[in-house]
Amino acid sequence: MILSVTTRPHSQAESRIIDPDVARASTLPSRFYTESSLMALEKEKIFARTWQIVGHAAQVAKIGDYFTTQSADEPLVITRDTNGELRGFYNVCRHRAGPPAQGCGSRKLFRCLYHGWTYSLEGKLLNAPEMEGTADFRPADFALRPVRCEEWGGLIFVNLDDDAEPLTQALRELPQQAEKFGLEKMRLFARREYVMECDWKTYIDNFLEGYHLPSVHPSLNRELDYSRYSTELFERHSFQGSPIRGPENEATVDRRYAQSKGDLSAEYFWIFPNWMLNCYPDN
Repeated sequence: MILSVTTRPHSQAESRIIDPDVARASTLPSRFYTESSLMALEKEKIFARTWQIVGHAAQVAKIGDYFTTQSADEPLVITRDTNGELRGFYNVCRHRAGPPAQGCGSRKLFRCLYHGWTYSLEGKLLNAPEMEGTADFRPADFALRPVRCEEWGGLIFVNLDDDAEPLTQALRELPQQAEKFGLEKMRLFARREYVMECDWKTYIDNFLEGYHLPSVHPSLNRELDYSRYSTELFERHSFQGSPIRGPENEATVDRRYAQSKGDLSAEYFWIFPNWMLNCYPDN
């Protein structure tokens, strides 16, 4: 999403004016990419208040399946409870903050390795060793703290904000736009992690333009009709797309989508603040 940002001194703060005219576009001031204090603020104001992808439905396909993860630096455990309901909890024992769950797998209950406090798949405290006779101790008061957890298109999301709107509402037009790809029917093939040594916004800035396509991705550029590359903006996300070339240059270069008759496309969605969905004809 390209915006023009003008900064003017205003005591110790900055006043930012957003100009909708793309001809006047510029990036955010450099300090927004470098100051650690701003990153901490972004975790609080952005990442802890938006829906974040944490996994795939295949990881919790059966009752008792679980995996651990993090969102905005908070440790979480995602599981499928005894009723088949998807649940998320802070992976923090209510006694001394040890982790009730480790790694991933399938369990009938979660047991903290620190002092043995045991929790059900629904997060209820089942056993607290040696707490018998403790005045005013009620196990119901020490259940695992739940976190908002929902699923769309086979993807699992969490939101640390208890008051956040439901996931499908937050996605606005996206489910309808991506419906044709049948994401919920796709299988999890692999998970790959790449460490990007940059501020998260730097990576997003790169994703939000096709300008680098001819230079950085020549093989992909041979597939796409760059002259028809387009970008469309929505309230919570952006859409970039390009038709895949027809057979006009099939004889001269090797192409992944050589079978295209000009009726295929590549579509790229960016959903605020930090996740991207790349849709090609075969993946």
